[in-house]
Amino acid sequence: GRSPVFRPILIDRFLEDAMEVDVDCISDGETTVIGAIMEHIEQAGIHSGDSACVIPTFSLTKTVLAEISSATKAMARELNVRGLMNVQFAVKGEDVYVLEVNPRASRTVPFVSKAIGVPLAKLAAKVMTGKTLSELGFTKEIVPKHFSVKEAVFPFLRYQGQDISLGPEMKSTGEVMGIDHDLGLAYAKSQMAAPPPLPKSGNVFVSVKDSDKTSVVSVVREFVKLGFGIIATSGTATALEAARVPVTRVFKIREGRPNVLDRVKNGDISFIINSPSGKIPREDEVTIRNAAIAQKIPIMTTLRAAQASVYGIRSLQKNKVRVRSLQEYHAAK
Repeated sequence: GRSPVFRPILIDRFLEDAMEVDVDCISDGETTVIGAIMEHIEQAGIHSGDSACVIPTFSLTKTVLAEISSATKAMARELNVRGLMNVQFAVKGEDVYVLEVNPRASRTVPFVSKAIGVPLAKLAAKVMTGKTLSELGFTKEIVPKHFSVKEAVFPFLRYQGQDISLGPEMKSTGEVMGIDHDLGLAYAKSQMAAPPPLPKSGNVFVSVKDSDKTSVVSVVREFVKLGFGIIATSGTATALEAARVPVTRVFKIREGRPNVLDRVKNGDISFIINSPSGKIPREDEVTIRNAAIAQKIPIMTTLRAAQASVYGIRSLQKNKVRVRSLQEYHAAK
């Protein structure tokens, strides 16, 4: 008989709910300096260009940060980089994984430069002509005392009918930046710069996929503490009621009137948490999301973005928004 033909198959483990981290660094071939370590708001799997990110990181441990810094410098040395390099990591617990290494400038360099007050592209150009980082006076990572949040700008209002859920395919067409000494206010400012802004009160509509129904409870509880009413369709409402979270049930689009779409169009809802139910979105989900875009209602399609919104709203309720120039922030270093 014929011998069997063996075909190798590569099986990769999927990192579910891992955090993505971006690092920009500059190297002269000998010395490598971290420009910034950026913590993404959206989880790994969302295109890095579509995810909000924060400088400095706010939830990573010192151990993880040290490992990220060490790995970045080792790769820059091994690749003999002279200029800028970008690395994307995934962090799951205390484990750090390398997703991508780009020995070039990345789209985050202008954001990092403004956040830390150092013109990285200018320094990199001088390094490429033979200057050392020591000669240029940049030999140590700067960890700013203020928070900088980069947020993506999406064209959904202009191109209505597109599904707004985020994934590995980049959908954003620009980005903005929010800065403050308070993380919540920095995030809130980024949402003001890329409207619609976060609301300070009103009703939150919640409809999430089955795998998010347990995790969403803690986020919704935070909204209740902030004085928001909670509205949900049957599946999510049942999960919230089981966790003793006060919720008002609303009809799905095909269940009767008034339904969730009516409440969105009537201005009864000021914020939406809606995680996609699958790769091919349900028709109702797309209809609700598009109505929210048309009504300029903030809509978050990931739980991490919803949690970041809680930080922002809490800070908006407690503090007055103040505007300072970049020069004022960097003068305080």
